[in-house]
Amino acid sequence: MLYFENDYTEGACPEVLEALVKTNMESLGTYGFDSYSASAKEKIKTACKCPDAEIYFLTGGTQTNKTVIDAVLRKYEGVIAAASGHIALHEAGAIESAGHKVITLPQKDGKLKAEDAETYLRDFYNDDSHDHMVIPGMMYISHPTEYGTLYTKKELEDLSTVSKKYNIPLFLDGARLGYGLMAEGTDVTLPDIAKYCDVFYIGGTKVGALCGEAVVFTKKAPTQFFTSIKQNGALLAKGRLNGVQFDRLFTDNLYLKISENAIKTAKKLKKAFKEKGYRFFIDSPTNQIFIVLENSKMETLKKNIIFSFWEKFDDNHTVVRFATSWATKEENIDELIKLL
Repeated sequence: MLYFENDYTEGACPEVLEALVKTNMESLGTYGFDSYSASAKEKIKTACKCPDAEIYFLTGGTQTNKTVIDAVLRKYEGVIAAASGHIALHEAGAIESAGHKVITLPQKDGKLKAEDAETYLRDFYNDDSHDHMVIPGMMYISHPTEYGTLYTKKELEDLSTVSKKYNIPLFLDGARLGYGLMAEGTDVTLPDIAKYCDVFYIGGTKVGALCGEAVVFTKKAPTQFFTSIKQNGALLAKGRLNGVQFDRLFTDNLYLKISENAIKTAKKLKKAFKEKGYRFFIDSPTNQIFIVLENSKMETLKKNIIFSFWEKFDDNHTVVRFATSWATKEENIDELIKLL
């Protein structure tokens, strides 16, 4: 079988795995209070050009989204997100389970538009009964989005302007951040994200690590954020695991170097889809490719290829996703193209 279901079907990139093996017998501090975690944090600050950032390592994306949102929001506040946002659709109600409503707004190509957010916030506070409603306390976006699309620097700036106007933080989910940063044509860099977002995270699980995400508070973390991490089950006793991995990922630009492979292999696959006349659901510049398949063709391909169901298109067609990653091999792309 060929695996194109998602970008975390493999383990860790060899350099990260080698670093874990090399440091395996070292006795180190626990819960992230070790030399490798400290080194990784300094390297991330440098990469973000944000020397005052506060950085924490968590276990995975859902835990990270839930922990950050719950720690930042008061109990009567909710979080604004695009209707297609990951926290709105694919996290099993994790945010709501902590008592915070996900306030969904229309999406355009998977993105939350600044003008929609501002309209909502303006109308909300112009409603004399808003004290009886869930107070919007945060704006959430992801980069890349659930559809593999990307925000421009201007769009990030506009969202940041709205968030500052209404004094609510802008939170960026970077589960696939490496692929967004290496996409062709993007004008967004890691320092740009640190400039315009109050908090974001750098995804490791989907970009070369066995597991783990690095949360970056560009100004100051909420009080007792470390305690919130543990309370939400996102803290590793062997915090060295995340420290060693991110220390290696942010040495010699490895994080971006391995991300480039996902973009290169996705580009080759997209070209083949186009040449063979397949219909694209959306134009994604990153590692996620969304194709509209006839249901009969989908069943035929499923015999040899594992890909993701995305959504029903009509009675006879389905939107599916093919995802490449840091680990995708050229020969696997070639095999897939033959089967198309």
